[in-house]
Amino acid sequence: MMPGQRLQGCRSLHLNEDNGRFVLLAILIVLYLLCGAAVFSAIERPSELRAHGRWNGTLLNFSETFNISLQDLNSFLREYEAAIAAGIRADALRPRWDFTGAFYFVGTVVSTIGFGMTTPVTIAGKVFLIFYGLLGCAATILFFNLFLERIITLLAVVMKAVRERRIRNSGLLPPGIRHDFSAYSVPGWKPSVYHVMLILGLSAITISCCASAMYTPVEGWAYLDSLYFCFVTFSTIGFGDFVSSQSAAYEYQTLYRVANFLFMLMGVCCIYSLFNVISIVIKQVLNWMLEKMSCLFCQRCNKANTFLGRRNAIRPGTKGRQGQFGQLPNSDGPCDSDTEGRRLSGEMISMKDLAASNKVSLAIMQKQLSESANGYPRTVCGSSRHNGFSGGVGALGIMNNRLAETSNSR
Repeated sequence: MMPGQRLQGCRSLHLNEDNGRFVLLAILIVLYLLCGAAVFSAIERPSELRAHGRWNGTLLNFSETFNISLQDLNSFLREYEAAIAAGIRADALRPRWDFTGAFYFVGTVVSTIGFGMTTPVTIAGKVFLIFYGLLGCAATILFFNLFLERIITLLAVVMKAVRERRIRNSGLLPPGIRHDFSAYSVPGWKPSVYHVMLILGLSAITISCCASAMYTPVEGWAYLDSLYFCFVTFSTIGFGDFVSSQSAAYEYQTLYRVANFLFMLMGVCCIYSLFNVISIVIKQVLNWMLEKMSCLFCQRCNKANTFLGRRNAIRPGTKGRQGQFGQLPNSDGPCDSDTEGRRLSGEMISMKDLAASNKVSLAIMQKQLSESANGYPRTVCGSSRHNGFSGGVGALGIMNNRLAETSNSR
């Protein structure tokens, strides 16, 4: 294979980096699911078999003691399960569909928690839920994104102030700059995604521990069960095996329900933000894996690229796309291809093209030096392709604009 063909194949692999990242993430998620299924099956399956055996023994003993057939007993138990699904239980629980219970239900719907302990049973209720959840979930996701933007902005302001104070107190600044630190401060500074992840993680742990300290005495759960409930609820998984605020009455009922609402709101927002920050780190790992795979399959392409780069060091732009040679190309525009404007190795270049190429290179160098001196991030051609975000929308767009490691490839 010729060097040009190898180079073209390497470029096609690079252009499909987004697709490669998507496929790689899908494969890793499938492997993650398989590993999780194997672990949970090994842990929980023996307990399920033991519980099933105990339950069969209990049914058989009850049937023989009270002279009731197993068929009639199972029919009664199925009716009881239907009653539980409708919210009727032997224990005294609060009404499911009074205004307070309905408000708790719609809160679990729009937040996508969905415990499952309360569900509509009428046709009208199910139809209304479809349209109500569609608008409510969309509005709640928007609220979470706005919360994420503001919490990242707040953390950036606090972390920048701490950084400036540390530099000011270090004694490394000249005397004139120490009094006017704003002139020294870099405007383009952004907080590290790892520092933000650490702060959000500690915040989530603090909120979960405080909420568990409240749930343990009020609901009568073990502290570990309370922590488990906090994670399942705050992450909007919502199994429904543990559900708070379901008893008929509490000692400080109003205060407890308000505190329960606030803990759920803060916990869901914090965990949502933490999940998005962790997704950034996962994406960086995917970029690193793709880079290693690219290096593994394109070592010869890199050698050919280096060889051709030395033989074609002068590459003046074409007039049809850049206009005059002296015009500075737009750094925000599309990236130049590696083959466009390239001269063949055996072709002579004119003095006019040589002078124009040097003029453009000098203008670009001056622009980059000016941006570096002013502290603004230098726009690199194809940066959206290298950082793996391509601008991004929603939570990814917020993280890309606010955090440091999402703007530069690492």
